[in-house]
Amino acid sequence: MNREREFDFVAARRRLEAKPKSAGEKLTSVEDAASRVTDGAIVAVGGCLFSRTPMALVREILRQRRSGMTLVRNLMCTEGEFMMVAGAVERVMTAWMSIGLPWGVSKIMREYVESGKVAFEEWSHLGLGLRYRAAAMGLPFLPALTMVGSDLARVTELKTVQDPYTGMSLAAIPALYPDVAILHVHRADRFGNCQIDGYPHMDADIARAAGTVLVTTEEIIGEDAVRTYPDRTVIPGFLVDALVVVPFGSFPHECYGLYEADYDHFQEYTDGINARGSASVAEYLERYVYGPATFGEYLELFGGERLARQQRSARALTR
Repeated sequence: MNREREFDFVAARRRLEAKPKSAGEKLTSVEDAASRVTDGAIVAVGGCLFSRTPMALVREILRQRRSGMTLVRNLMCTEGEFMMVAGAVERVMTAWMSIGLPWGVSKIMREYVESGKVAFEEWSHLGLGLRYRAAAMGLPFLPALTMVGSDLARVTELKTVQDPYTGMSLAAIPALYPDVAILHVHRADRFGNCQIDGYPHMDADIARAAGTVLVTTEEIIGEDAVRTYPDRTVIPGFLVDALVVVPFGSFPHECYGLYEADYDHFQEYTDGINARGSASVAEYLERYVYGPATFGEYLELFGGERLARQQRSARALTR
């Protein structure tokens, strides 16, 4: 991993400034979108934990056998475990890694990090958010109090700056400019103007920080709908490089208001890990990632009634 390149904000800004910012149509296939992720890339994942995970893109990146990547997500979930077991990542950067509290901290993460197969870089939840925010603003760092005085400051070799007004020592949270952002949204027009219902998390900053922005959407809407409600556009189309229409593109994770996460599936998945460790995840990848030729075939493994049930659950929570 090239840490000098990672912290060279001048070069990163030049890359972003030189990036074509097309106002044209962005629609493409999931295969084409995923092909824009290269070996060794720093890949930032949108959404939060099991909410709006761009699972269709994660799956296709794995199918294209990428390697040597750094995966960044402040609350990392099963996508991190998949990429570790598949050998796609050499480093993960996060504040916490698990499906959720009922299932505990990721045992796959412990196995791969403690064995030295994958490097683990931990930042506070706010710290990672500020890294994206600094990059979105085109800055080398942002001053903050987060992580000051903690062991995280020591292990990340966090630098400090002096507040010129009070003399207080503040953390200098370095900007993070990902090579690629992969995001999933509720709806977008064909030009890539994206709308997110519910918690938008850090997606807007991630999209502004990344060199390449790949988006999957549940549906395409007309340009008139975007113009009628301009305040709903969280990610403007000129930031987006590729857009793919993928209904249920986060499943078995959730997409707020459209379908609930499949907790029964999570339990089956973690039961396998508890019994067989990473071998269970390798079997899971064979069945759900490498086996089905398309995302549609992948969804067929869950069955239409299961998908419909998760839709009903989401509506019950939001209507």
